[in-house]
Amino acid sequence: MAGMKVTSILSLVVVVLVVATALQIREAEAQTAADTCAAQLGNINVCAPFVMPGMTASNPSADCCVALQSVDRDCICNTLRVSARLPSQCNIPPLSCPAN
Repeated sequence: MAGMKVTSILSLVVVVLVVATALQIREAEAQTAADTCAAQLGNINVCAPFVMPGMTASNPSADCCVALQSVDRDCICNTLRVSARLPSQCNIPPLSCPAN
């Protein structure tokens, strides 16, 4: 009977270790995805002449288009969702931008 208790405890310890390892792997994967998204967004700085107010470029450059095409869609969508929430989280009235 004591042998069964030890086996049960060891089995439980193994299960806990497997679950903990799986959670650490998922966390590392999430961090890698966030790092990749940040790097991809950093690459679209070449689009600044097209998107910055006061700039005269009317069409994006080929470099801008290539950089934008390389950004994962989830990365873009998540970034836009977060940026849309920023004004309310900073106690700023919602933004209302006219369409040009």
